Amino acid sequence: MSLRKGLVVFILLAFGASGVILAKSVDRETIRSLLGADKRFLLAAVGLIFAAWCCDAVRFCALARAAHEHVPFKLGVILTWLHYFGCAVTPMQSGGGPFQVYVLYKKGIAVGKGIAITLIRTMLTVLILSFIVPTALFIDPALMDGSPFIKGMVGYVFVVIFCTWLFVAYTILRPDSIKRLGKTLLIWMKNLKLLRPHKVKGYFQWLDREMDNYNLNFRLTFSSGFVYSVVAIFFSVLYLLCIFSVLPVLMRSVGLPFNFTQTLSIQAVFMFVLYFIPTPGASGVAESGGAVLFGTLMPWNMAGIMAVIWRFFTEYISIFMGVVVVVRFLGWGVTEDLHQGTSPEEEARRLKNG
Repeated sequence: MSLRKGLVVFILLAFGASGVILAKSVDRETIRSLLGADKRFLLAAVGLIFAAWCCDAVRFCALARAAHEHVPFKLGVILTWLHYFGCAVTPMQSGGGPFQVYVLYKKGIAVGKGIAITLIRTMLTVLILSFIVPTALFIDPALMDGSPFIKGMVGYVFVVIFCTWLFVAYTILRPDSIKRLGKTLLIWMKNLKLLRPHKVKGYFQWLDREMDNYNLNFRLTFSSGFVYSVVAIFFSVLYLLCIFSVLPVLMRSVGLPFNFTQTLSIQAVFMFVLYFIPTPGASGVAESGGAVLFGTLMPWNMAGIMAVIWRFFTEYISIFMGVVVVVRFLGWGVTEDLHQGTSPEEEARRLKNG
């Protein structure tokens, strides 16, 4: 699926699901509550999103410093928006990393290091959520009673995360095995005439170099860069706290009562699951699932509209900024090539040669 098609699918699913939800939930009382909303709290929600962007940018900068690289704050914000865009147009929210790695490479950071930095950033969020979710379910097991689908997905996601951490640990502890596997795949591609024979040696050298950079970055992060890693963890927690605070602020704006701990727990469980939804940016499922879950916190006539507004603040604004960055700084041609598997080094050479 091309990026344009991914973006179109995201928009169609998001707007389609939102339309159905609003048609089935909105009534006169909903309209009355929205018209009487306290605008100060809506501005506070916008402020929380700005704060979340800043926290995400700072943790990116800190992880780069842990790897003995320098990423300016402004670039960190751009990388944050690129991540939102990439996640919105790809299944399983997996597309943010390649764009970030490409931009980092253009700024002089090796591909292996870029992959490690972006991977650690994502895994920090997943790790924090993997602690929050079991704690939330232990404190309030009834959270999952109203949604058997979400309950089943949580179990599935825990298995996926466990396997992911095992794989990451293996790549760090046994990099030579990964190199051998990669070279075996390259030889297989050469035999199938997918690669030109004279280029295989160069790819071998590139694989060795970038795997060494990748492995070195992980080791630096937890040795000489440990202090910066702690800073990144701290701002990762702040980032999630800012995102999770948007819903209670929106509820307060329309006069709905709320329990902050309960709203945080439900959002943590929901975000945990959304990472593994196959639609681009989890569109469709995020809106409809949000309405179902928020229905446990508020009347149904407010749950639907609140789910849509919540997505607007926490995702749509950031995705729009990502689109602006892609169009202005990268261009659709570059993003399409990266999406189709062109390496950052190859794309950089192509741009240099015109």
